[in-house]
Amino acid sequence: MFARRVSMHLKPNSAAEYTRRLEKDIIPLLRKQKGFQDEISFITTGGKDAFGISLWDRTEDAEAYSRATYPEVAKLLASFIEGTPQVETYEVSNSTFHKIPAAVTPASR
Repeated sequence: MFARRVSMHLKPNSAAEYTRRLEKDIIPLLRKQKGFQDEISFITTGGKDAFGISLWDRTEDAEAYSRATYPEVAKLLASFIEGTPQVETYEVSNSTFHKIPAAVTPASR
C-alpha cells in the first residue's frame, strides 16, 4: 500500500468551508480513481493548518492520480489555502484499519 500526505496552511476562518469542499467535491473525485482506498483529513485546533493522507493500492495508482486529477484538486483548494500544498509520499508499513502487518526488516528478525 502507498500513501500521499498533502499538508497546507489554511486561510483564516476557512476550516469549515475547506471541510465541506473535501466532502462535496474532492472525496468523490478520489473515489473514482483506480487504486484509491481511503482519505483521512486533519485540521489543527484553531484551523490554521490541515493535512490529508490518501491511501492507494499501488505507487502507480497514486502517481497516475497525481498527474491527471490532483491539478484539479489543487484548483478546488486554492481559495482556502495560503501558499502551495506540500506533497510527500510513503510506503505504508502497517495499518490496523487496513489489516497490514508491520514489514519485516533484517533488524527485526
